[in-house]
Amino acid sequence: MGKLLTTGLTSSILIVSLLLIGITVASVLTSETTDTISEQDIEQMTEETIDEISTYILIKDQIGKYSNINGEQRIEKIALWITPLVTQEIDISKLTIKLNNGDNVIFLKYSNNSLTLGSYSLFEHKIWENINGSNFGFISIIDMDESLVNFDILNDCSDNAYIVLKLPEYMTLSKHEKMIVTLFPSTGITRTIELKAPLPIKSIVSFD
Repeated sequence: MGKLLTTGLTSSILIVSLLLIGITVASVLTSETTDTISEQDIEQMTEETIDEISTYILIKDQIGKYSNINGEQRIEKIALWITPLVTQEIDISKLTIKLNNGDNVIFLKYSNNSLTLGSYSLFEHKIWENINGSNFGFISIIDMDESLVNFDILNDCSDNAYIVLKLPEYMTLSKHEKMIVTLFPSTGITRTIELKAPLPIKSIVSFD
């Protein structure tokens, strides 16, 4: 994974460099014939280009909790431990999550619930009262300026939080079943992972 991450970062840096060169050349050529592109326009174009390429959410861990559903052990609650790859502002209120189990595809929206973990156990946190099969929330683990819980913003690479979601009953996972999860930030790179339910030896499990 480290090698892939390094390769991805290198590629992103090269792409950003090429785009910046292209923008600079275009601005020079344009300035010789017209005054329609200002320095402010160029700065805005540069910022938008960098944001579009560099916004990246790193998933550090993924765990789930088995529950007894209709007499069968199935995973209903899922928590994804995330952090920004680099220091930047990510507006998590605009994040969308797609779930695909091979038979159904649904999209989850932000529930406007972001709380600190406090003294709660992760899967017994009070936030779950507001999480259903159509939305998700955040449980903050590390957030020095509390930007996540107060402003729905991840703004530092030291920020760590769990995305918490509850699967609708028809998409809950029994052992060996799989789910593809894709995170769509408002800008930047999407992130896709495949979750495979392990044996329910314990109620709280790490996905294979």
